[in-house]
Amino acid sequence: MYNSWGGPLEVAAMDSGAEDDRSRNLDFDRASVRSLEETQQSWLLEPAKNKSKPQIDFGCMTCSRKFFFIFVCVLFAACVVVGFAILIWKVAPHKHSSPLPPDTYTVAFHKSLLFFDAQKSGRLPPSNNISWRGTSAMRDGSDAIGASPTDLTGGFYDAGDNIKFGFPGAYAMTLLSWSAIEYAEKYKAAGEFDHVKEIIKWGTDYIMKTFNISSTNIQTVFAQVGAGNDSVSNDHSCWERPEDMDYARPAYAVSSGPDLGGEMAAALAAASIVFKADSPTYSSKLLMAARNIYTFARDGGKRSRFVTQLPPGEQVFYNSTGYWDEYVWGGAWLYYATGNSTYLSLVTNPILAAHAGAKGGGPWFGVFSWDNKLAGAQVLLTRLHILQSPGYPYEAQLLQYWNETNTVMCSYLPNFKRFNRTRGGLLELNHGGGQPLQYVVNAAFLSALYADYLGAADVPSWNCGPYAFAVESLRNFSRNQIDYILGKNPLNMSYVVGYGNKYPKQVHHRAASIPKNGVRYGCQQGREWLYKNAPNPHVIEGAMVGGPNSQDQYKDHRDSYGQAEPTVAGNAGLTAALIALSTVTSGGIDPNTMFGAIPMAAPPPPPPAPYLP
Repeated sequence: MYNSWGGPLEVAAMDSGAEDDRSRNLDFDRASVRSLEETQQSWLLEPAKNKSKPQIDFGCMTCSRKFFFIFVCVLFAACVVVGFAILIWKVAPHKHSSPLPPDTYTVAFHKSLLFFDAQKSGRLPPSNNISWRGTSAMRDGSDAIGASPTDLTGGFYDAGDNIKFGFPGAYAMTLLSWSAIEYAEKYKAAGEFDHVKEIIKWGTDYIMKTFNISSTNIQTVFAQVGAGNDSVSNDHSCWERPEDMDYARPAYAVSSGPDLGGEMAAALAAASIVFKADSPTYSSKLLMAARNIYTFARDGGKRSRFVTQLPPGEQVFYNSTGYWDEYVWGGAWLYYATGNSTYLSLVTNPILAAHAGAKGGGPWFGVFSWDNKLAGAQVLLTRLHILQSPGYPYEAQLLQYWNETNTVMCSYLPNFKRFNRTRGGLLELNHGGGQPLQYVVNAAFLSALYADYLGAADVPSWNCGPYAFAVESLRNFSRNQIDYILGKNPLNMSYVVGYGNKYPKQVHHRAASIPKNGVRYGCQQGREWLYKNAPNPHVIEGAMVGGPNSQDQYKDHRDSYGQAEPTVAGNAGLTAALIALSTVTSGGIDPNTMFGAIPMAAPPPPPPAPYLP
């Protein structure tokens, strides 16, 4: 039997040693008892605890069931409210915000390309989008003068007449190609890249019909189809739709043409860059033709201007005043297209540059046109200088081109009095002559393009003597002049047909002024429409007319050809300026495509080894 502490109740007799052991054991037991008693007392004396509430354990935290229930209810209510709001927004009718309209330059740009579709000669494809135009001049080349008859169908009619002039026509293709190379991304964003390539190809296909492109010894080039001499029935004395022409259309060939050949080389070389990525075979064909026609242009025994071989009555229309500028212009484009340093050596030859007028001076310095390519050639070669810099031995002449380009750009600004301005602000680059707008759009294109060149080179300004001007001042000049053409002028008239609410209605243009009504109007019958004081029956959209006079006045009558007639050369400059100013994309030029054929500059030599005594 045991007591409550685990010890026996019996008392047994024991000896003294056992008694000592028992005493020691009792001491041990007393200690245990004291420890146990203290533990019991601590339990008893501990304050009473509140009864714990039901909890939920999430592993990383715990919370009460009540709080969890409230949280779930609030979350569910919020989801219901948000879902109901979304349902209402989805189901209820609401107005969608429309995209921002394109800028004015992009709108006008789309229209400017349509003019080239209206100017096409030859068999028109079904895709040609001018309803009042049709196939025409399918016998062109059969009445050849100066060479054997050949197929000269196609190409573009120059203006409001039905003549095909090779010199300004090639220049127009060069400008379009230049703009398509520099602003390819803008063309694509506007949905017009394929369109402009089709226009360029229509022009270059015709150019390659005018001479033997595979010959390295070209003898003749056709410079013009159609006559403008009023002594017989011809394109100027008759007023007929091109589809109804029944008079002779002589094709004039020349055996000398440094100016004509140089411009054709520029057009074909520039176009070869446009088509290089998508149509390499066609690009190679263009480049072969460009090389050969440039060889013809550079022939030392054929250095008379092409117009001197035309009949006297034909020399007055596009009377080229020189050919050295075409040497620089065509050679520069061939260098970009081929990468052959022979062309670069030629165009940076100081003697050639001096003959071309690169040292400045004269009333036409800085005026870029179908006749004078120097200003454009200098901008083109400045691109090479500031974006790639080929170094010695070309650098000195390239630097001079850059300095002259800066001088030309300064002359465009209102701070300087190099050229007069009308009261409305139009720059008079042609010194008060006819067709002022085609010169203005060329300057607007060059200034906007040069601004983009400087931007690509991270150059924030340029100097005009002791004064520095921000790059943006170039774009401001360009916008100012194009805005004038688009309607910000004293007459509040747009000089681009079909753009804005007020524009010329009696454009000097045969095809647009004669109705397409199934009636054929002959040479003299058609003149009824020339003098009829009524709007043209067809709106020739995108055509830029010649423009106002020095007093900002414009005579809207089709017999005023100096003011009311559009040209392919003028519209090419307009298209180039508009795409340069367009904000269809935020970017500027493509700095690399132009240099695609140019070999990379050799890396600098390694530094010398350290000197060891």
